[in-house]
Amino acid sequence: MCKLHTKRLENQDFCAIFAVLKRSEGDDLVPFFRSHSATQAHKMIDKEQITAIAERHLEGSDRFVVGCKISPSNEIELTIDSLTSVDIEHCITLSRAIEAEMDRETEDFELTVMSAGIGEPLVDMRQYRKLIGHSVEVVLKNGIKVLAKLDEVSDEALTLSYEEKQLVEGKKRKQLVKVTRTYPFEEIKQTAEYLDFK
Repeated sequence: MCKLHTKRLENQDFCAIFAVLKRSEGDDLVPFFRSHSATQAHKMIDKEQITAIAERHLEGSDRFVVGCKISPSNEIELTIDSLTSVDIEHCITLSRAIEAEMDRETEDFELTVMSAGIGEPLVDMRQYRKLIGHSVEVVLKNGIKVLAKLDEVSDEALTLSYEEKQLVEGKKRKQLVKVTRTYPFEEIKQTAEYLDFK
């Protein structure tokens, strides 16, 4: 027995086939289900297109795009950050603005606009500058983690300050000493804001 069913779903034709098969003599009947698109694959949305639309609508504010991911099924995740804060209304407004410029008749998609989470790796220089004077966790490419205050940021490096125990002349035991060091970006794997909840 073979049953063919075609259904139109979200502007696409889908074909579903259900069959009951007999694998070999004496075996029970085995149900078999298979589905496939009856039309060509939907158009993949361009990440640069979404980013450009978002940046245009954020122009003049202190908010900016820090990431855009698009799955093969056009599920879009757009991440934004701000020099101050991002609230839900900012995300809703931007989402509506982007959707208004997209044509759902030709581009079926799902859009999520979110703010960058605390603890996520920094990807934009504006994020680094916002955290000057705050605690960060820096993971070096050699695997070492550095918890420190971010003192300075340049296009080439970060300057961090932290305390570590060192031998001090005239003291028998190691003393906590403030250390300031500069780490080139080429030595850094990732940097994230650090919050101590203790």
